[in-house]
Amino acid sequence: MSLKSPLVTVMTRAAMKAARHLKRDFGEVENLQVSRKGPADFVSTADLKAERILREELERARPDYGFLMEETGASEGKNGEQRRWIVDPLDGTSNFLHGLPHFAISLALEERGEVLAAVILDPIKDELYTAEKGQGAFLNNRRIRVSGRRRVDEALFATGIPFKGKPGHQVFLKELEQIMAVSAGVRRWGTASLDLAYVAAGRFEGFWERGLESWDIAAGILLVREAGGQVSEIDGRAMRLDSSSILASNLHLQRDLTKLLLAADSG
Repeated sequence: MSLKSPLVTVMTRAAMKAARHLKRDFGEVENLQVSRKGPADFVSTADLKAERILREELERARPDYGFLMEETGASEGKNGEQRRWIVDPLDGTSNFLHGLPHFAISLALEERGEVLAAVILDPIKDELYTAEKGQGAFLNNRRIRVSGRRRVDEALFATGIPFKGKPGHQVFLKELEQIMAVSAGVRRWGTASLDLAYVAAGRFEGFWERGLESWDIAAGILLVREAGGQVSEIDGRAMRLDSSSILASNLHLQRDLTKLLLAADSG
């Protein structure tokens, strides 16, 4: 059982408040006003409303902290404060707009490139993932750990597929071919924060993707590490919040996954 710190409590309350509005909008998804943000990438009024709620709640609790938010960008902390919130108000916007019940709110607290606390909330399934540095990872207040599977042929992996307007289609197909040939399966669910949370919970053995942003991965990185897993770039380099790729897995399969993906990239 997790005893939430005041910090995680603040994050959880903000996420829960935003989630209530997302669930209401999800029930009326066909009536949402949708504007075009980029090729095959949309932003809805739901994103903006959720982000506004999150900012108001977090700013009220910690007025000096800065922000990095998907929709409205970055703002510095006040009074020299180095901590900032990294916020994705609706990870899985395309799922949301198509009526697919798989999306999340992702919150992380970062200080000088290091994630100190994380909350990922799946509003539809009522699953709340939390982590704080050095304190473990939790799902609905129950401790979670990465999978203990050691063999690739018994492992289930998750990934993200580059869509229209994104580079790297051919590289991805080679990577997918490599993993498909030796694993128990690959899933593409379209919400990176939940993919990482599922690795932390032992539902997936690993996850890889390219071209993600800090708000997609910040919370998930801490969750996986606090659940006993590993996170790096695809080529094995140390993971940063501005890295161009991510590979997360349990301790047993990180090396095998790295070799498989590097073989695809060099082929």
